[in-house]
Amino acid sequence: MHERFVLVTGCSGGGKSTLIEELARRDHRTVEEPGRRIVREELAGEGSALPWVDLAAFARRAIRMAVADWRGAHAGAGGEGWTFFDRGVIDAASAFEVATGRKVLAPLARRYRYGPLVFLAPPWPEIHAGDDERRHGFAVAVEEYERLADILPALGYEIRLLPKVPVAERAAFMLAALERG
Repeated sequence: MHERFVLVTGCSGGGKSTLIEELARRDHRTVEEPGRRIVREELAGEGSALPWVDLAAFARRAIRMAVADWRGAHAGAGGEGWTFFDRGVIDAASAFEVATGRKVLAPLARRYRYGPLVFLAPPWPEIHAGDDERRHGFAVAVEEYERLADILPALGYEIRLLPKVPVAERAAFMLAALERG
């Protein structure tokens, strides 16, 4: 069933969440980014598992949430449709490795697979913006993108770069690529 799980990842501030929202409007199953949910919860509760306070704690929570999202989608993914993930286990495990130096990515990536085609949002400075949930700058976002661009092929995924076009065109690009296989 994981072949129908589509990972959308890449540069922070590259339009992934907007794209996921567009896919949801088109009645596709979607999973919101774990990081944004964690930041909202931590800020609401005055927690410290925030990427700018304690990246290791944040990434640990993101791994747990991404695994729960994957399992939940797997349990509830009947039918032929796609499930689109705004980031996932790979992103969280990669961040954890950066924060701690502990190697967790490979075993987690083997266990929690997504479909073979992953969509990667490239750096797009014209739309990148910080907010209460994204406090890092563009340079950090580019580093994250480059790390993921290196990791994904090593894990056996085929990368498809998302074009820098309006969101409706991005969604159409993704859906056409998936239909072609």
